[in-house]
Amino acid sequence: MSSQVATAGGPAGPVPPAGKRKSVMGTRAWVVGLFLLPAIVLLGALVVYPIGYSVWRSLYNADGSGFVGLGNYGDIFTDDATFTAVKNTAIWVAVAPALVTGLGLIFAVLTERVRWATAFKLIIFMPMAISMLAAGIIFRLVYEADPDQGVANAVVVGVHDTFAESSVYPKARPSTESDLKASGGGSFTSTGTVSAGSPALIPLVGIAPNKVPGSPGDAKPAQASGDGVSGTVWLDFKLGGGGEKGAIDAGEKALPGIKVEAVKDGRVVASTKAGDDGTFTLPASADGAQLRLPSSNFAAPYNGVDWLGPSLITPAIIGSYAWMWAGFAMVLIAAGLAGVDRNLLEAARVDGANEWQVFRRVTVPLLAPVLVVVLITLMINVMKIFDLIYIIAPQPTQDEANVLALQLYNSYTGGGGDLGLASAIGVVLLLLVMPVMIVNIRRLRRERRR
Repeated sequence: MSSQVATAGGPAGPVPPAGKRKSVMGTRAWVVGLFLLPAIVLLGALVVYPIGYSVWRSLYNADGSGFVGLGNYGDIFTDDATFTAVKNTAIWVAVAPALVTGLGLIFAVLTERVRWATAFKLIIFMPMAISMLAAGIIFRLVYEADPDQGVANAVVVGVHDTFAESSVYPKARPSTESDLKASGGGSFTSTGTVSAGSPALIPLVGIAPNKVPGSPGDAKPAQASGDGVSGTVWLDFKLGGGGEKGAIDAGEKALPGIKVEAVKDGRVVASTKAGDDGTFTLPASADGAQLRLPSSNFAAPYNGVDWLGPSLITPAIIGSYAWMWAGFAMVLIAAGLAGVDRNLLEAARVDGANEWQVFRRVTVPLLAPVLVVVLITLMINVMKIFDLIYIIAPQPTQDEANVLALQLYNSYTGGGGDLGLASAIGVVLLLLVMPVMIVNIRRLRRERRR
């Protein structure tokens, strides 16, 4: 006797046998399974099998000949290089997503207040069209230490030299015929004193005549200056040699801009700078004083920041990552911002809130779901960061910039190829990503229920 099933508004109908049941859409189960079979096979071959094999392989030693249990996982936190990778990965996860999301939020809000919003969005989003490899090469050049090649240091040096006086002749030094001697701190002071009516001679060497900055003229002997003290600072050397040492010869170059100080009892009583012809004049108060060339004349020029050094390599690479991904965050947040009810913003302004209060108490809370999406997406992304660090970080400082994805690569390709440790690092990365993915899936389910 067949069972009956009551239907809404009609008599009960027969229940189909278990082997012939259909899906909600009216398709038989075996047909659904047949269509899903290729996807299931691919999922198993490309996802399930690699994960399972990695877990199994992580329990064995480098060549797979011996079972080591959780030994490889212990090495991750005891080996210095691998533990540094763990710490740097934590820094990336904590800093990079928050930084990029914050920049994206700022850019998205700004695009609503400028006329050229489309062009602004295009410029900010354009780095997303560049591969990580190309971006790494670009920023390796940007962070170049030489200010003549690296854009970052060119800007830093330009700003520094605007507010700080740079040295004029960093490699110059007194000649052996001069009575100037090193007096500490990079300065040089005369052993004797100067007097009015007797021009002082300050010969310097250490600079090639064709390397003197600017276009200096020939040096000229100083004339007596009444009660004041006069003198000449010049390069006591000329191409081709010749001439008398310690004397101003024809063709020897002046050194304009050299700072000269008159010192009495350790106190500076007067100071001046040499003119275009190398001559200088000090007031009568310099009579009987010692002459000193301060260290500012000879200090090495400021060459900027060591962006790729051990202390700044990780922040520098995070900066390049932010340059690439800020456009991605901006586009998503701008799309969410377009759906915000403008009446809520206007109501807040009518109630007396200023723009900062509207942004902080209304705009940001309304954008919270979008911000969470961007933040979680970037957190998953930075856990896999590899190519930027591999390309930007020079070999001497690559260990300081190391992350888990790069360490996985180095563990397998470097040395003897430790596949066991590399597999353990891969499993750890999977375990780190899983909580973020679970949070994201739960959030998506909550959004669907709404």
